[in-house]
Amino acid sequence: MTSDSRPPAGPHLEWTVVPSDIGPLLLAATDEGLVRVEFHAAPDRPGLIDPVAARLGLAPWRPAPGAEVRLAEPIRRLAAYFAGGLRRFELALDWRLSSGFNRQVLRELDRSVPYGAVVGYGDLAARVGQPGAAQAVGAAMGSNPLPIVVPCHRVVENGGGLGGFGGGLETKRALLALEGVLPQPLF
Repeated sequence: MTSDSRPPAGPHLEWTVVPSDIGPLLLAATDEGLVRVEFHAAPDRPGLIDPVAARLGLAPWRPAPGAEVRLAEPIRRLAAYFAGGLRRFELALDWRLSSGFNRQVLRELDRSVPYGAVVGYGDLAARVGQPGAAQAVGAAMGSNPLPIVVPCHRVVENGGGLGGFGGGLETKRALLALEGVLPQPLF
């Protein structure tokens, strides 16, 4: 793993850790687009990227801060999102870390549930032609390799509960509050 201002020759996985309002986020991109967003990343734990790089068959490369190439635009857009100025990411995405039903559900979520809205697990299952597959939708949300950008935080229980969230319920609440779905915490 190198940290350099120039990308290596050949196929590689560019990655970095950036601060956000909900804690540090690990971001990774291929030449196809953003491939991974991970919550609660720590700059001193670079081993988080190794399984992703191995699965994709790519060498990991961490550019020096500010020298990002593939991640420059995702970093800008995440900052704009947390500042309240971005409602849709519109980034190139590499979907290779998701497949089958999970990918179908995540793409439908990305396409049809806008900023400031929520959808129930069962409703999302029906949208992909699988009524009654609410639990499978929950599993798809848990496998989302691109949280925030593919907004799994917008999927809630049909009865009004928050449901689960890989980044933790406080993170889900914070994202929904940012989007105006829930009130901002008082303290």
